[in-house]
Amino acid sequence: MGRSVLVTGGNRGIGLAIAHAFREAGDDVAVTYRSGEPPEGFLGVRCDVTDGAQVDAAFAEIEEKQGPVEVLVANAGITRDTLVMRMSDDDWDSVLATNLTGSFRVAKRASKGMLRLKRGRIIFISSVVGLLGSAGQVNYAASKSGLVGMARSLARELGSRGITANVVAPGFVETDMTAELPEAQREQYLAQIPLKRYASVDEVAGVTVFVASDAAAYVTGAVLPVDGGLGMGH
Repeated sequence: MGRSVLVTGGNRGIGLAIAHAFREAGDDVAVTYRSGEPPEGFLGVRCDVTDGAQVDAAFAEIEEKQGPVEVLVANAGITRDTLVMRMSDDDWDSVLATNLTGSFRVAKRASKGMLRLKRGRIIFISSVVGLLGSAGQVNYAASKSGLVGMARSLARELGSRGITANVVAPGFVETDMTAELPEAQREQYLAQIPLKRYASVDEVAGVTVFVASDAAAYVTGAVLPVDGGLGMGH
């Protein structure tokens, strides 16, 4: 029997690759999306994680159609990059509201069902930027590093009920966004990565599925980097 899995922001990029990986493992997968059309083959639920009422409605629909969420992958995120002197309050607030508070909101809602089941996996998709920092990304780095503290607190709070909480921290990943970077900038980034290449979305998805598997039942409060060695030591 497949588990009930939810991937927020699962309609493109890393989130979509994670959704596919869980489905290929035999799980029932729901994805949230904010706009456009949901990907085929999944339970698509329109939801803005910055809106508590939408989060509650999304979980109610998922619970009705595929059962209580047993694996949560909090992946939904945005960027508003600019240097700190130019960063507006809205640039800060919107990124924190989506990346950090939105992740809190879905983790809190998912934990209700997991506590009743006495099992569950909560996985936050962070970033190497949350560990290394990045000029022009004060808001994004703060939001992604905040996920580490959240996961470790949840690991302590929920562990006695068979619920794990972990963080997957990708580095530079081959996506439409990185493909559009100027060649000189791509080379600059690659020079910092010991493996001298970007990750594929499938490599991030593979680690995420592992953290949710029985093989990782004794892994909690961990940060698993998928960054080619870029952030090692952090």
